[in-house]
Amino acid sequence: MLNIRNEVAEAIQTIRSRWSGVPKVGIILGTGLGGVAKNIEVEAQFSYGEIPHFPVSTAISHAGNLICGTFRGMPVLAMEGRFHAYEGYSYQQITFPVRVMKALGAELLIVSNACGGMNPQFRQGDLMVIEDHINLMGGNPLVGINDPELGDRFPDMCEPYDQALVDTAMEIGRKNGYAIHRGVYVAVVGPNLETRAEYRFLRGIGADAVGMSTVPEVIVAAHAQMRVLGLSIITDMCLPDALKPAVVGEIIATANEAEPKLSQIVLEVLARESARFS
Repeated sequence: MLNIRNEVAEAIQTIRSRWSGVPKVGIILGTGLGGVAKNIEVEAQFSYGEIPHFPVSTAISHAGNLICGTFRGMPVLAMEGRFHAYEGYSYQQITFPVRVMKALGAELLIVSNACGGMNPQFRQGDLMVIEDHINLMGGNPLVGINDPELGDRFPDMCEPYDQALVDTAMEIGRKNGYAIHRGVYVAVVGPNLETRAEYRFLRGIGADAVGMSTVPEVIVAAHAQMRVLGLSIITDMCLPDALKPAVVGEIIATANEAEPKLSQIVLEVLARESARFS
């Protein structure tokens, strides 16, 4: 991990060559947040391949760009697409952009994802605000020699998701009449979906939704003492006794349909952060 600081410095040097902003918020525009990018006043844009040590996104519908700009005058960084372990990347590679965001000045990380719903109270197309998570990915981005300049050796995880932001997101969602829940997200490696027995197990240990991302980035954000807001779109239902084969096209269509709702929540959260910033 001691080499990460040098790699972060190299990435920052490239970003600073075209952008001098000090971001207050970093956003990982996973599934469901494309609309947020349209509301950012772009001042510089990089393809991931231009930035030293950034992986290249290979996931479906992930554009692979880093957007640098402002939202209502507040500097922000936004990633159009994330990285996954199932693409073959290490957990340190997956979370490297979070390190860069923090080093540039970001204090808040907003992440989103598409996931499968296991709570029978959920419905396809509902939104979920992540209030806690379970890491079953078999790996952790903090494994290795700890650099105290980046964070504590044993970061506390009693509140990886800022509960005030959870409450705010729930309030915004309900105010707008959205079907929204708070819940526990469990992360697995993928890329295959789960068996009926695995869904029963995951539900039995307390998870409401399952996906293949988000948790590594949140672990690093907690290590870096960043506030985090995590949001999910329930794109398919994973109920063992009524399980149907997943259709990727239907999952993407559900995510696209729910995207304006998720984007509205994030934009209202950003507006409140902008008011604090000013």
